Amino acid sequence: MPSGRQALGSHGESLAARWYVDRGYEILHRNWRSAGGEIDLVLQRGSVLVFCEVKTRASNRYGSPAEAVTPTKQRHIRRVASAYLRQRQAVGRPGVVRFDVACVMGRDVSVIERAF
Repeated sequence: MPSGRQALGSHGESLAARWYVDRGYEILHRNWRSAGGEIDLVLQRGSVLVFCEVKTRASNRYGSPAEAVTPTKQRHIRRVASAYLRQRQAVGRPGVVRFDVACVMGRDVSVIERAF
């Protein structure tokens, strides 16, 4: 059974995924894992491939969701995305690769496109 924190994170990922689907994106993967880590959402619309880090918070008590995506976390996500792209080479290269951050507070979702 997931902890309260895991349930909150899963709920946030579902809301973020819905946000993208409503805007015409296809969900390629949720929680894509490699030896180096995990990417919350991998999505595609046309030639744009999006790697999305989802941050869910119950409140701003410990800062905004976006503040949790530090430069160290950004480097980590880029490394995992590189592993994804290497594995995907047989499928072809996307035209554009983008890194987004989805911030979820309650039922509110805001997405920072091209966050880093």
